[in-house]
Amino acid sequence: MLFSRSTPEQKLQSLVSHKLAALFELTEKQVHPWITIANNNVLISLPFAVASLHEELISAIKLAADEQKLPVEHVLIETNIPASPTKVAKVSKIKNIIAIASGKGGVGKSTSSVNLAYALMAQGAKVGLLDADIYGPSIPIMLGNTDSTPASRDDKTIIPFSAHGLVASSIGYFVPAENATVWRGPMASKALEQLLRETDWPELDYLIVDMPPGTGDIQLTLAQQMPVSAAVIVTTPQDLAVADASKGIAMFNKVEVPVLGLIENMSLYICPKCGHEEHIFAQNGGVELAKRNKVPLLGQLPLNVKIRQYTDQGMPLLVAEPSDALSQTYMQCASSISKQLYMNGLLDLRIQNI
Repeated sequence: MLFSRSTPEQKLQSLVSHKLAALFELTEKQVHPWITIANNNVLISLPFAVASLHEELISAIKLAADEQKLPVEHVLIETNIPASPTKVAKVSKIKNIIAIASGKGGVGKSTSSVNLAYALMAQGAKVGLLDADIYGPSIPIMLGNTDSTPASRDDKTIIPFSAHGLVASSIGYFVPAENATVWRGPMASKALEQLLRETDWPELDYLIVDMPPGTGDIQLTLAQQMPVSAAVIVTTPQDLAVADASKGIAMFNKVEVPVLGLIENMSLYICPKCGHEEHIFAQNGGVELAKRNKVPLLGQLPLNVKIRQYTDQGMPLLVAEPSDALSQTYMQCASSISKQLYMNGLLDLRIQNI
């Protein structure tokens, strides 16, 4: 018919598309494939991890449908993370590898890696953690399972170690804590390759890789030989840290690994007694670095004793106090990382189709 009217199902489809597009700052055409409507039920399959927004989204859809007198029985949201393209062949069962890197040590990279891994889990993703810092593995201490011993089901692959629901692997589980790992670059790179490919990982949406600090031969080799989907740079506002972080961004650009954004640790210190704010390590160094390199600033975290205390206890902040403001900052960083990786994948597809 020339003047045919939209059906209730089509109206509901349009309503849901509008809500998704507005919430995630995308077009309705981009979000349309995520939606399935049948028998007054709505199923949304999100391609990035944002579980903290699910309830808000469900309520908004139900309220808008009620206002328009559109029948809705149930609104269900699932997380379905796609695999991003990489130049190196993917590791079996791992969709995406995200490298957490810094130009220098002591900026909170490993702490960020651990808390981002738990934040991505809390946001609905299946996550693993690989400690790539062969010379200074700290992940076993941070996860509180230094006494774990390697095990295998088939004498060929290692069962990943588990802590608070997170699977992980590290050279620290194989070498006594008091021993130094005195290996040359090629040997260290080979050991990491074995850790990655000879661990019996479960199905993972993301493998977070805690990279060694710096931008030397080992880091370059890892970035080129591992199927890295993207990287996140960690720095402090201090000029020295920012200068080295800039080199980290340059390294990933050189090997054509997209940088999803930057996390600024130790942005400021807030006195717990009087609330006075002090920029101990300078101010906005990470903010300016992100602007210069045209990458998102994913988050700024203050210098806070809780992070150090829980880390030393082997109880990550996200596990110990998931509702804490710092935990919520990590949650926001995790959802931004997940969405940014998805958007990069869309960009790659558009370029291929030109």
